[in-house]
Amino acid sequence: MRVSLRPDGGSSSGVELLCTDRLRLRAWTTAPADLARLADVYSRDEVTRWLGGPPTIGPAELVERWRLVHELNPVHGCWAIDRRDGGPPAGTVLLKPLPNGVGEVEVGWHLHPDSWGHGYATEAARAVVDRAFDEGLLEVYAVVRPGNEPSLAVCRRLGMQPLGRTSHWYGTELESFRLEAPAV
Repeated sequence: MRVSLRPDGGSSSGVELLCTDRLRLRAWTTAPADLARLADVYSRDEVTRWLGGPPTIGPAELVERWRLVHELNPVHGCWAIDRRDGGPPAGTVLLKPLPNGVGEVEVGWHLHPDSWGHGYATEAARAVVDRAFDEGLLEVYAVVRPGNEPSLAVCRRLGMQPLGRTSHWYGTELESFRLEAPAV
């Protein structure tokens, strides 16, 4: 997989792009098409049942909160996953601090059902994790609701080690995983 960073040149926040052979990761924007896709992704029960429910805020506020996550630490963010061959964003990939933690950073993915089964979650997550390791992050975590077999499979494909179930970060029992940066 080829990963490269380039200036965005188009998003409202000017955030760098992260590109792989098939995907382009970019900041979500308040453009009507982005807001419509976010509303579509996060209104679907088949997506939100694994997230503990739909967001309690609208798409425009999500975009603003995600911009702030990146502003606080440029390694962190919540990015749109664009297919380089076109079409609407496949979903969101995120790298952000876990709530109620002591500095642990979570990688996650929320894809539209029309983008499931193509390897986009694994490819996007691998790209943001590799970038984070290149920037000095020593480990990343993932948390998955029990029974979410596709996301558990993504964790395995990423080479993440299972840590067991915990309710520490989100107040509900989740499968937890960790991936350590390669030794230098």
